[in-house]
Amino acid sequence: MNKNVLITGGSRGIGLGIAKELAKSGYNLAINGMRKPQQIQGVIEDLANMGVEVIYCQGDVSSSAGREQILDATLSKFGRLHVLVNNAAVAPLKRNDLLETTEESYSRVLDTNLKGPFFLSQIVALHMIENKQQDPSYNGCIINISSVSATMASVNRGEYCLSKAGLSMLTKLFATRLGKHNIPVYEVRPGIIKTDMTADVLDKYEKMVDEGLNIQERLGSVEDVGKSVCALVEGWFPYSSGQVVMVDGGLTIPRL
Repeated sequence: MNKNVLITGGSRGIGLGIAKELAKSGYNLAINGMRKPQQIQGVIEDLANMGVEVIYCQGDVSSSAGREQILDATLSKFGRLHVLVNNAAVAPLKRNDLLETTEESYSRVLDTNLKGPFFLSQIVALHMIENKQQDPSYNGCIINISSVSATMASVNRGEYCLSKAGLSMLTKLFATRLGKHNIPVYEVRPGIIKTDMTADVLDKYEKMVDEGLNIQERLGSVEDVGKSVCALVEGWFPYSSGQVVMVDGGLTIPRL
């Protein structure tokens, strides 16, 4: 039986890159997003054409009602969930200096990027524990997509950095809590990836890469992240719960 995977923010960018790699490997997908179903019908059809079952679960991870709506739709279709990929995230609407960050922007970013994954992981963890108790052969895991911004300070988007630093601790907390149930929790930490989120500053980053920003002399792709997530879902790191998988081309390696 194929494993069932829920990917928040899975209809574009890094989330879609993850979805495509998992579809290639035969995993059924519940793709979450905020857009109307008709707006992403082509995306869902393309994934389904890879030979797996795919549904779209519209809903806002930052709200309790939205999280329940997403999980209800997933379980109504597949019965049970094996993998949660907490990928949905937003950047600040405006890259303000730290001394000009607004409470509105702070709340928007933290609610989506941190509160959402925390409470979605909570309800999914309870579901996974129940399945594990009923069926010892059941294997589940949670994967959090963070960012090098978890440890690298960007003073023009401080709220985003805080959200990703919190997501990193969330990984450790849930890994610790779920260890006795043999449900691993991982963090995948991308560097600078070509997506719609980085489109406005892509020229800047490409110039920095040309000047030696990364060890590997290119920007990252959504496929790079997708392959890393697929390896975790496949179970190739069974004794590494709570650990960080860096997908940053060597960006964060200290150099002289």
